[in-house]
Amino acid sequence: MSEAATPGTDGNEPARQRRRYDNALRQERAARTRERIIAAGSELVHGFPVWDWRELTFRAVAEAAGVGERTVYRYFPTERALHSAVMRRLEEEAGVSYDGLVLEDLPRITERSFATLSSFAVPRWSAPDPEEPSLAAQDLRRRDALLEALAPHTTDWTDGQRHMAAAILDVLWNVPSYERLMSKWGFDGPRSTHAITWAMNLLTEGIRADHRPDDGRGTEPQEG
Repeated sequence: MSEAATPGTDGNEPARQRRRYDNALRQERAARTRERIIAAGSELVHGFPVWDWRELTFRAVAEAAGVGERTVYRYFPTERALHSAVMRRLEEEAGVSYDGLVLEDLPRITERSFATLSSFAVPRWSAPDPEEPSLAAQDLRRRDALLEALAPHTTDWTDGQRHMAAAILDVLWNVPSYERLMSKWGFDGPRSTHAITWAMNLLTEGIRADHRPDDGRGTEPQEG
């Protein structure tokens, strides 16, 4: 007659523990590989001589990460997915997040963004290709974040007024504005950043004080 099993014990428990350990180990290795791929992509972008993401290919990233192209495909099924992940990493490196953006944070976030430009090899920032999906997606996220940041302060503004204010903030935040101050006005990086954040502070103060613009559609500007 076989011996009764001791309550609370299970002969299969060691095997289950081993499987859990193996799964955790595989997940850890997968996370490290994914991080390695994204870091390699970020490093490649920092070294681009021009702001052209067509060079950020599966092959280039795989070689930089020291993995096979199939491995990159395993984590990022399309180049758009790869580019989006790298773009998110660049935003993290710059300390920029569009999630929960508030109006008061815009000058500080802009200053952070411009401070990272010197870490890129590109000598001149040209307008990105509008057909590049990841760059277009980033642009859309920024525009949506600006409109959301304005919403609490412009509840009774027209859509045209709100969009005009967001558009001007976007122009100030954009790299070509920074670059023009340097190339056409002879400002250095810190002075360009200071000029832009000064203008942004004036604009955000005006928005909070309800100094709304004429939206160009026949609406008279409010007397301040």
